[in-house]
Amino acid sequence: MEEQNVERRLAAILAADVVGYSRLMEVDEAGTLARLKTIRLELIDPAIAKCKGRIIKTTGDGMLVEFQSVTEAVRCAVEFQQSMARRNRDMPASRCLLYRIGINLGDVIVEGSDIFGDGVNLAARLESISEAGGICISAAVRDQVGDKVNIGYEDLGEQQLKNISRPIHVFKILLDAQTSETRSQGFASPPLASARKPSIAVLPFVNMSGDPEQEFFADGLTEDIITELSRFRELLVISRNAVFTHKGKPVKAREVAREFGVDYVVEGSVRKVTDRVRVTIQLIDGETETHIWAERYDRKLEDICNSGRSHVSDCRDAVRSRGSGPARSGPA
Repeated sequence: MEEQNVERRLAAILAADVVGYSRLMEVDEAGTLARLKTIRLELIDPAIAKCKGRIIKTTGDGMLVEFQSVTEAVRCAVEFQQSMARRNRDMPASRCLLYRIGINLGDVIVEGSDIFGDGVNLAARLESISEAGGICISAAVRDQVGDKVNIGYEDLGEQQLKNISRPIHVFKILLDAQTSETRSQGFASPPLASARKPSIAVLPFVNMSGDPEQEFFADGLTEDIITELSRFRELLVISRNAVFTHKGKPVKAREVAREFGVDYVVEGSVRKVTDRVRVTIQLIDGETETHIWAERYDRKLEDICNSGRSHVSDCRDAVRSRGSGPARSGPA
């Protein structure tokens, strides 16, 4: 009778976790947690929402996600791993985060908002044998997806997975043209120092006018600067949603740089009196907390937007003068 009342359904299950999580936490606990939060905000949640997935549960280093479409589950995993690969190319090796992903299509038991069963366990086991930055899938997933997603497959044959009595036919998704040696190691070759993009986070500008209504003006100016800096392909710029989590909070540039894994931090303030606006901007070395460049701009309100691009160009030029990474001497 109890078995008859059990709710079951067919679902595509994605299991993911961070490679070397314990080691990363031991080395830099606060920084690792902050980077995971940023990745979730900027990459994971948007990818899952786009592919109509549902997060079942999260752990410190991983998550379990359910999809109604197995094709969308694979598409989500591929887009996420490709985005992480691009992000890691612009980061120092010590700040790279790599995920393993496993996907299975199977029958699951539903209890409230949670799911259980062999279909879930198999996804977790597929994740455990995936290489760092890679995706392993069951044969059921391979058969259903076929050529619907622009990827390749490598047949790994039948694998004996932990706590699974029967052998499972496993495929590895081929994301790019990496060599077999690089894929087997699970790490992309680190970029040359000269090729790595300088990275920058623009903190929300502080409203110094004492008028709460000017908060919108200060936030808008911050967003404009982030947008303009993002137009320069030689810069890696942290998104607006990520940096605005620090709005109104007293933070140190070194802490922000460590959280977002950036070389530089931009801070600023806005003071508006009648039709005049004063904007101050500081570009700070994220490691040494020294000021690389600072400027003050006094403009009429009608001119401030027109002069915005010159502020951004000045900031970009200051970063260029320092090369791809922060210098270790005093301010320029």
